Amino acid sequence: MTPFKLHILGCGSALPTTRHYASSQIVELRGKLFMVDCGEGTQIQLRRARIGFNKIRAVFISHLHGDHCFGLIGMISTFGLQGRTAPLHVYAPKELEKILTPQLQLFCTHLSYDVHFHEVNASEQNIVYEDDSLSVETIPLEHRIPCCGYLFREKPTLPHIRRDMIDYLGIPISRINNIKHGADWVKEDGTVVPNNLLVSPPQPPRAYAYCSDTRYIPTLHERLKDVDLLYHESTYGDDNLQMAEKYNHSTARQAAFVARDAGVKRLLLGHYSSRYDDEEILLRQAKEVFPNTMLANEKMVIDI
Repeated sequence: MTPFKLHILGCGSALPTTRHYASSQIVELRGKLFMVDCGEGTQIQLRRARIGFNKIRAVFISHLHGDHCFGLIGMISTFGLQGRTAPLHVYAPKELEKILTPQLQLFCTHLSYDVHFHEVNASEQNIVYEDDSLSVETIPLEHRIPCCGYLFREKPTLPHIRRDMIDYLGIPISRINNIKHGADWVKEDGTVVPNNLLVSPPQPPRAYAYCSDTRYIPTLHERLKDVDLLYHESTYGDDNLQMAEKYNHSTARQAAFVARDAGVKRLLLGHYSSRYDDEEILLRQAKEVFPNTMLANEKMVIDI
């Protein structure tokens, strides 16, 4: 199966701690790397994770709170010092461009590559990026400012050739691509060998959803049906439900409600409040609702 991985660079919330970095992740699919959020310290975490800076094609910013974007300009500058030539695409709410443009003009006047900004409408679910491997669409969230999550969907792959049948029937290599695209094989005597005997089904396409920051949205699960892995903020536990409601965040239990109702395969908790020295309490509360839950942690790499 083609690698589809999630690298956790930071999973803390706004107040810095010695245990967690601010929000940032890398989504890896078929050798392509995409960053989701870029809090302070992200480029240090890239170093520690041994992730090649120049392989990152795009950065998706969920919203303009500092723990999700303060690391961006520093990382862009470092890319330039490394001699990057490939363009970098930044997807974010429109207000970021007003901040990013003067920063680039002041600190990054001699970049060896282009930075392309793409405005994202956080209130709508739209496909904002697409290539031959995947699509990325926004997930509208409800926070104190415009905020969206991102849904990474792998595109379907072609069926797998059954090598035993190809060899048995003596089918030339030049015909294999046609068979992958659905063609039958006609033998010399005119007998038709149907395509389903020549191939085996491909693996079903996978999906990863990133949801941070947001209050609990009872209908959010409708946008996340059958996702393989869901990252949902769990800033607070049950003991701070009023804080979650006041600041438009979610509890771990509420994140589990979303995962359960969406029918996702796995739930990953993150964006922990600095008040918790041990996130196990968040894990226990979530597992009471959705057993297949785990805690995000820096340097974690998850196969999707």
